[in-house]
Amino acid sequence: MKKFLAILLALLMCVSLLAACGDGSTGGTSGGTSGGSEANSPAPSAGGEATGGTASGAAFKIGGIGPLTGGAAIYGTAAKNGATIAAEEINALGGIQIDLRYEDDAHDAEKSVNAYNALKGWGMQIFLGSVTSTPGVATSVEANNDHVFYLTPSASSTDVLGGIANPLTGTVDIQRKDTVFQMCFVDPNQGSASAQYIYDQSLATKIAVIYKNDDVYSTGVYNSFKPKAEELGLEIVSTTTFTEDTKTDFSVQLNDAKSNGADLVFLPMYYDAAALILTQANAMGYAPKWFGIDGMDGILSVDGFDTKLAEGVMLLTPFNADAEDERTQSFVEKYKAAYGEIPNQFAADGYDCVYAIYQALQNANVTDYSLSASELCDVLMEQFTSMSYDGLTGDGMTWGSDGAVTKSPKGMFIEDGVYVGMD
Repeated sequence: MKKFLAILLALLMCVSLLAACGDGSTGGTSGGTSGGSEANSPAPSAGGEATGGTASGAAFKIGGIGPLTGGAAIYGTAAKNGATIAAEEINALGGIQIDLRYEDDAHDAEKSVNAYNALKGWGMQIFLGSVTSTPGVATSVEANNDHVFYLTPSASSTDVLGGIANPLTGTVDIQRKDTVFQMCFVDPNQGSASAQYIYDQSLATKIAVIYKNDDVYSTGVYNSFKPKAEELGLEIVSTTTFTEDTKTDFSVQLNDAKSNGADLVFLPMYYDAAALILTQANAMGYAPKWFGIDGMDGILSVDGFDTKLAEGVMLLTPFNADAEDERTQSFVEKYKAAYGEIPNQFAADGYDCVYAIYQALQNANVTDYSLSASELCDVLMEQFTSMSYDGLTGDGMTWGSDGAVTKSPKGMFIEDGVYVGMD
């Protein structure tokens, strides 16, 4: 009998210990993490990052996609960081709450669609879109088909929006995707604005253009720059191209520009290729003026690039980190404190995307976090085509029924390793 009681007591102790081990590892709702998703929310896919969320879990779920790894990571990381600061500021106000999650697409269209599906599985209600244009074209189709509101910070191709006439043919190549909007300039605006700026500032008499002919961003800008330059009487003396497979040697392009006497080279491209072009031009003793667009923002951060070669480089961008208004200064200081660097235009666009959505939700007096993505899409589409928004990247911004934003670009140049306003 004593032996039986001893065995029974030992069994009871084991059961007690197992119950104690189970407590805390399963069941219950613990406090929120940095992402603050509800305890019963689906887990994000591998690589998903939750930022700027709330501890309570009562929030609008906003998803974003961008290259957080790979050669274009400077764009995606900056947009995510800017959006995170905006979400944290909004959540601190105590009204509308935002749960923000980003997925990595490594600037790849297929990976971007996979990331979009992961965000849908998480329960995304509002979409910040893809950061770069080629993935943005792919995910904008998905979001439009699903009737999810899409506001990209920087995917600037007209093919992201659809429904905008080709500047050369006048025809619409892709039908309008009604749920898709952009915070950035569309490519035709960047191209024509660049030609206008070069003309207005009398920056050149002979222009060379080097563009990437297998990239919708680069070709889109060139296709609007060329007719505008011709309209203004600017002389384009050299037009050469490259592809993803040939973006290591630019000797042919640079020799063509130099031999034709180009005193300004227009570079509608991303910063990585531009850094190589400046390096190789310096090696051959060619020193024209260089003019780029928003994709050049980031050239000072290229590993191994001699930033002295970027002195005097000009570009059009909607954001000036040196601006003296209180909002810009506050954002720059918060960004520097959090990430150890000065924010670029992509960070400012990410910040503006979140705040523009926040303003639209406030305008519509929407506070029901249980609304479906489709219901919120209807609300946001109505607001964005009727409201005006003042942000870091422009005052009095408006959106047309085509989803494109109207705002004014700023001329910048690089001096002593920083961007300085030209105007």
